[in-house]
Amino acid sequence: MESKLKIEESNITTIMEFILLGFSDIPNFQWVLFVIFLVIYLMILMGNSIIVLITIIDPALQIPMYFFLGNFSFSEICYVTVTIPRMLMDLWSQKGHISFFACATQLFFLLTFGGTECLLLTVMAYDRYVAICNPLHYALVMNHKVCVQLVAASWTSGIPVVIGQTYQIFSLDFCGPHTINHFFCDIPPILKLACGNTFVNELAIYVDAVVFLVVPLLLIVASYGTIISNILKLSSAKGRSKAFSTCSSHLTVVVLFYGTATIAYLQPKTKQSEGIGKLISLFYTVFTPILNPVIYTLRNKDVMKAVRKLLPKILT
Repeated sequence: MESKLKIEESNITTIMEFILLGFSDIPNFQWVLFVIFLVIYLMILMGNSIIVLITIIDPALQIPMYFFLGNFSFSEICYVTVTIPRMLMDLWSQKGHISFFACATQLFFLLTFGGTECLLLTVMAYDRYVAICNPLHYALVMNHKVCVQLVAASWTSGIPVVIGQTYQIFSLDFCGPHTINHFFCDIPPILKLACGNTFVNELAIYVDAVVFLVVPLLLIVASYGTIISNILKLSSAKGRSKAFSTCSSHLTVVVLFYGTATIAYLQPKTKQSEGIGKLISLFYTVFTPILNPVIYTLRNKDVMKAVRKLLPKILT
């Protein structure tokens, strides 16, 4: 593949575009993968769109728990739209050319929506904590204004950090090679192409990962530690079962999302092979988003009931 290079006066060759290798190591399966990922993408859009829709129109779901769930599902749609359409285009054309600016833009939105999901999961855990551990004050603590503020903070608070992180990474010198052994622009494979010492960049990544992955995860663990402790004190077996059922879906999503994301961004770069890195990224960018609507639908009676009411209206 021919790359576009800009020769500066200082005789340093600066890369103006990258090539995403994606699944080029299995060329005979490109069309099969295109069909598979297209179907997965459409299923993600449909599943999460249905959840967003029912949390807006169903009166029974007009409570904070489902307000947060609707926002989380919308963030999932945004998150996968950053990566999968580009991957489908590369599989269709069997080329992986991506400009320097397009790569930086993709990374910016990937980190933005990923950070939003981390914070929304934390907010959802806090909501369950208040509902189970402080039920008498739930309506007062989780009023509409507070919910809107929490959601707004989840969507916007990470943007300044992501802007700084993206600028810092793409301010590095990339003097070759220009091939990214990945199917989208992600931090670990991009840093491998940078010239010179990337220690400061890696340190910044670990700091940001701690802020947006570890700290929210610790808050979630602390919330659920208190929740479980309070549930076990309930005298009614039915009450314990109902309390656990309202938390199980969220806990399952947290384990899936945080498990893979933590491995991807906190594991030392030198210890993570490119193949394993691609597999992990594929899991949290493609397979986890398709599982989330299924998890929330099958494990939540209120959501399942709302979906059953909505589907006949859509199909008729």
